[in-house]
Amino acid sequence: MKRAPRRRPAHFHLIRNDLLPKPPAPRECQPCTACCDGWLQIRVNGVPVHPGRPCPHSTGSGCDDYKNRPVDPCVHFICGWRMDASPLPEWMKPNDAKVIVLFNQRTWRGLPVDIAVPVGRRIPPRALNWLQEFARNNNRMLLYSEQIVENGAYTQQQTVSAYGPLEFQQEMAEGARRGEPLS
Repeated sequence: MKRAPRRRPAHFHLIRNDLLPKPPAPRECQPCTACCDGWLQIRVNGVPVHPGRPCPHSTGSGCDDYKNRPVDPCVHFICGWRMDASPLPEWMKPNDAKVIVLFNQRTWRGLPVDIAVPVGRRIPPRALNWLQEFARNNNRMLLYSEQIVENGAYTQQQTVSAYGPLEFQQEMAEGARRGEPLS
């Protein structure tokens, strides 16, 4: 005896792969060069890079030798905006928001501590407010800095502020007085 073909219920639909949400495309660095322009104090092929002294390969809108850039720090470094599943919105790309965010750089009493470094003298209020709200809503601590300028030039020094409970702020202030690095 031949069976009749089964009918699908009216609410049943075949899932087409082309209709499923696609994962977001990886975020690209260029034309951002905030990490290359000295806001993060690094060494590239032995050359010190710091505020006022960008990487010798930075053009200000990219890297003049991107395909051959060194593995450390260039290839290995992923800022908070570029990391997979970044919580940072599109407008927080470092060259636009004027801040480089480094997630989970340390812990304090078991809680993650994020670090925010200005691209320029200080983090603009819109970006800083967003980071503080993110920290508050996600039970995270935040350290952020301001570049010190002397005689019209950036120095390699920064002032550090802490956002979180009073105890966190006090412990971070004490660490800064002792000269401890941010991360």
